[in-house]
Amino acid sequence: MNQSRFRKALTASVVAASATIALAACSSSGGKASTDSSADTGAAAEKTMTIIMVTHQAPGDTFWDRIRKGAEAAAAKDGVDFQYTNDPDATKQAQLIQAAIDKKPDGIAVTDPNTGAIGDVIKKAVAAGIPVSMFNAGGPDALGLGAIGYFGQGESDAGLAVGQKAAGDGAKNILCVIQEQGQSQLEARCDGVTKGAGGAKVTRLYVNGRDDADVTTKIQAALTQDKTVDYVVTLGAQFALDAGKAVKSAGSSAKVGTFDTNEELIKAIQDKSVTFAVDQQPYLQGYLAIDSIWLYKKNGNTLGGGQNVATGPAFIDASNVEAVAGFAANGTR
Repeated sequence: MNQSRFRKALTASVVAASATIALAACSSSGGKASTDSSADTGAAAEKTMTIIMVTHQAPGDTFWDRIRKGAEAAAAKDGVDFQYTNDPDATKQAQLIQAAIDKKPDGIAVTDPNTGAIGDVIKKAVAAGIPVSMFNAGGPDALGLGAIGYFGQGESDAGLAVGQKAAGDGAKNILCVIQEQGQSQLEARCDGVTKGAGGAKVTRLYVNGRDDADVTTKIQAALTQDKTVDYVVTLGAQFALDAGKAVKSAGSSAKVGTFDTNEELIKAIQDKSVTFAVDQQPYLQGYLAIDSIWLYKKNGNTLGGGQNVATGPAFIDASNVEAVAGFAANGTR
């Protein structure tokens, strides 16, 4: 079996297992202020190891609810004392990773939105003999930093697919909205959109993703200023909902497409206020980030065989949204 088919088969089998486990898992409290807390997911296995997850989640960003739900499901199955902490500032995230190293856990799962700020401390964890799994952000650098695996989507490839989809839908003037400056994976998404859109114009708009009013106001202003914008691409589900409000307020006919999903976003696709979403399967990312460390520590197994494991991209639009809706309501898509 070639490597591509192997990875697809591996991911499919884990998706099936994680979906079953999710039925017994409680929902997370993600999106709140960062805290170290052991997951309480009901009838869990006896705790045999501790794994700390450190992400770049911004306060209130509900995308991470699915990351944490997947991580908590894996922790419950594996008997892991799961602890979670986060900060959207790369320097502070690096400090949190150092704090995790100081606790000498059995493993650390991290995102890496800025290798320049975070890469060295990841290497320190590896040098200390702590297995590190990486997910969601930092894929191009993960294995070079010494991670035992990376679970996520290729951001440039996902952006390319989005640009092609928008252009195929007739887009001539695309607004690509970036909610956090300095995060390499977000810039890579818009780079991909620009490449995939071919001859269509692509303009970047930077907004404060921690302030919905700022997001809506700036998108509305951009649409009012340039009436030829016919597509708004956002890089997170909640920002697509803001974009929908901005389109309506500006009296624009622009369509909205987005990266990532949540339950409200699925409803927005159903009511056609959002045209499509790219799903990178955050539940699966969180699940695999924890389960990969458990497998490595317990059995010496390496998920993906030393290669990045793709969890996306996959498009959700009018053609398949009804099939996805039930899983979205359960918090697994």
